[in-house]
Amino acid sequence: METTLFSIGQLAKRAKCKIETVHYYEKTGLMPDPPRTEGGHRLYDLKLIKRLCFIRRCRELGFSIAQIKELLTFIDEPNHYCGEVKELAMIHATEVQQKIDDLQKLKLALNEMVSQCKGADSSVAECSIIDALYVKK
Repeated sequence: METTLFSIGQLAKRAKCKIETVHYYEKTGLMPDPPRTEGGHRLYDLKLIKRLCFIRRCRELGFSIAQIKELLTFIDEPNHYCGEVKELAMIHATEVQQKIDDLQKLKLALNEMVSQCKGADSSVAECSIIDALYVKK
């Protein structure tokens, strides 16, 4: 059976990313170093396209490079269990919730600053937003 091979440009196009992104994922170890032609051009098979799409989806969901490496280890080494994947996903979900909570606090602080501002009625020297942005000790 003949395997279809793709250039790095074709790989990037199929995964909807830039060639530089593929290079970055290779450098970080998320993507393996692919076989090359005699001329040094990288060759990718469908399995590597699938892997790149998996990595990109993980990044869209906010997983860190380290977390993606761990997920890929679970895939590459079959002695792991789904419970390990679930635990990692639960940890990430908790981290995301913490970021949401922090952003909501940030939004409240910004809204408070905006509500205190007199706007066009005062000069920048009297601007309560500028004043609030100075660290107070």
